[in-house]
Amino acid sequence: MASELPAEFALIARHFRPLAGPEGLDLRDDVAVLTPPPGRDLVLTADAMVGGVHFLPDDPPDLIGRKLLRVNLSDLAAKGATPIGYLMTVSAPRDTPDAWFAGFAAGLAQDQKEYGVTLFGGDTTSTSGPISLSLTILGHVAPGQAVRRTGAQPGDGIWATGTIGDGALGLAVARGRLRDPSGHLLSRYRLPQPRLGLAIAGVASAGMDVSDGLVQDLGHLCRAGGLAAELDAALVPLSPQARLAGPEWLATCLTGGDDYELLLAVPPDHDDALRQAALVAGMAVTRIGCFRSGPPRVMVRGPDGAPMELAAGGWSHF
Repeated sequence: MASELPAEFALIARHFRPLAGPEGLDLRDDVAVLTPPPGRDLVLTADAMVGGVHFLPDDPPDLIGRKLLRVNLSDLAAKGATPIGYLMTVSAPRDTPDAWFAGFAAGLAQDQKEYGVTLFGGDTTSTSGPISLSLTILGHVAPGQAVRRTGAQPGDGIWATGTIGDGALGLAVARGRLRDPSGHLLSRYRLPQPRLGLAIAGVASAGMDVSDGLVQDLGHLCRAGGLAAELDAALVPLSPQARLAGPEWLATCLTGGDDYELLLAVPPDHDDALRQAALVAGMAVTRIGCFRSGPPRVMVRGPDGAPMELAAGGWSHF
């Protein structure tokens, strides 16, 4: 008589095998086998999420799964890449209810359909600490066309997609520090919108996504390009819900994390191409500043035009 599956493999079979694509070999092997699209460069990125740090203990598990996938998709969007699939590691306490895994997997399944990706494989382990999740996603671009952090030039405009600050304000809502009658801010924190489909190859000279705060991430582009940046806070796109929070939350919008919008350096003669690409993709783009020659630093001008002092540039992982 065949023995029952060990608990780990039964959990994998129950919740994660239905998510696997053919590359994942039905999650019955130690590896995945992938044939890259012919004539394309592979793009790989990984992100981790830890309970109590990147999501709250009472966040719905389906939204945790979707956020885990989407923050990685956002990195691919910043490179101008098309996603293929992902590897995932899940570490959870032994007493984690099966219903949590079911909800988590259901969220992943929903976004797999939306973004056209499948699970290639990964690992599951137990932990004495909070739930810890790691996801490595693979995508592809035309050879040599991945948009990198390096490459910005003096005079390039600083552009952002969507709206800035909603994610950080949504965390404040989740912690009871801010009201959110519409639910928009909390939704933006729990469920980012990766800006896939924006054709930035050959348009943006440099780029990344905004995950750790607009000012801090702009500083990364400055250091990568050896440039200074001037950011005009009055031009930073804020949602109506963020504006309702009041001017006292502006610094939070500029320095808080979890936006997952794109931050791009664009030469002035490419402005129209970016606007056209945004129109085709159905996204809003806004010019919010300019790169200048000088030591790598970010100077923020407040709504009154004067330099704005910020206590911190953004989120730190340590």
